[in-house]
Amino acid sequence: MKRAILALSLIVLSSAMIFAGGNTEGVVLNQDKPVVFFNRQPSDPVSGEIDMSAMTWNDSTFYVGFDAAGGGAVQGKLVVDYLAAADPAVIDRNGDGVIGYVLCIGDVGHNDSKARTQGVREALGTWDGSTDPGVAKEGSAIVGGTEMKVVELDSRAMTGTDGTTWNANAATDAMGVWATSLGDQIDLVISNNDGMAMGCLQASNYPAGVPAFGYDANADAIEAIGTGMLAGTVSQNVDAQATATLQVLRNLLDGLTGDEAVTVGITEADANGNKISADMMYLPETRALLAQNTGVTAANWTQYQAGQRDQGIKQLPDSVPTKNVILTIYNSGDNFLSSSYIPALQYYAPLLNINLTIVQGDGQNESSCLDRFMNLSNFDAYAINMVRTNSAEDYFQRIESGV
Repeated sequence: MKRAILALSLIVLSSAMIFAGGNTEGVVLNQDKPVVFFNRQPSDPVSGEIDMSAMTWNDSTFYVGFDAAGGGAVQGKLVVDYLAAADPAVIDRNGDGVIGYVLCIGDVGHNDSKARTQGVREALGTWDGSTDPGVAKEGSAIVGGTEMKVVELDSRAMTGTDGTTWNANAATDAMGVWATSLGDQIDLVISNNDGMAMGCLQASNYPAGVPAFGYDANADAIEAIGTGMLAGTVSQNVDAQATATLQVLRNLLDGLTGDEAVTVGITEADANGNKISADMMYLPETRALLAQNTGVTAANWTQYQAGQRDQGIKQLPDSVPTKNVILTIYNSGDNFLSSSYIPALQYYAPLLNINLTIVQGDGQNESSCLDRFMNLSNFDAYAINMVRTNSAEDYFQRIESGV
């Protein structure tokens, strides 16, 4: 039925142009325009399986993100490296010979959240085959040269009272409960993102000296590492992701196809000498371009302070035509997107001669984005960050309708 409606729309469009005395030469139909998903990969929220029908919607559909599985492993290594260098008599607060940790889970249906939970549990030996809250077994780790038991004391999906996931306020509340009920059994606090980690630190009864680990390398988290409040985080190279999202769109709009669409200006210099400095990896089987992750600790935090931009990206000449792109952000309250990703987009878009229109949702209802994802025929390309990872078809229907 959907394709029948699309065919009828094309007939109507062609007829209208004929009667208007025009022709279709040079007209790009909405459904043929570039589409780049970013940050939230089209996938099944339960199984995590990539939605390949979405990723092959047209020849100009790609995903830009970061190596989620690799990032989970990086966070896990941060934790075990910290333990390896720790004094057992200090880190084991109650001296019971067990390292107990609590885990803030962002969204049980999100691939990135799953990967981070799995990465931490695998590193600590508590992985029991599931990323669900509360599903963990007894593990072990080397602490200052001594092997010690590791136990996941509790883990929760941090969902706010308004239904939003990855919720920092929910993490503050959870930490308050954990600190009261678990007391000095808590030796580590681990979070799927920086926002929730910083939320935990805001709890009035947060146990002093307990190391906390986040993920995202947000500006406030980097500064917290510098002051000793946070033990570590993971940089998913937000500038590389934001630039790659824009560069793939730029390449497609400039007529590049095949491998060139995901390599020019990214892993190899473009005609103007632009090239992303951070390492990127392309997975052709899922049409995914991924930035690589790096760990951030007290030893290297100054390298990740805010304000540092990729010097490999310079202003394109005026001869490169400016293109209009509409971009959705699933949640205006998401700390990583609002404080890191959007500023990076706003910095690089003008350099790549892209006029960017950003619409932001509420993190709960897809309609909060879709209702503002409109006037689509006025745009040359679309960048999509969905509320739900299985909502790609809703955006495609809106694009095809030309609303």
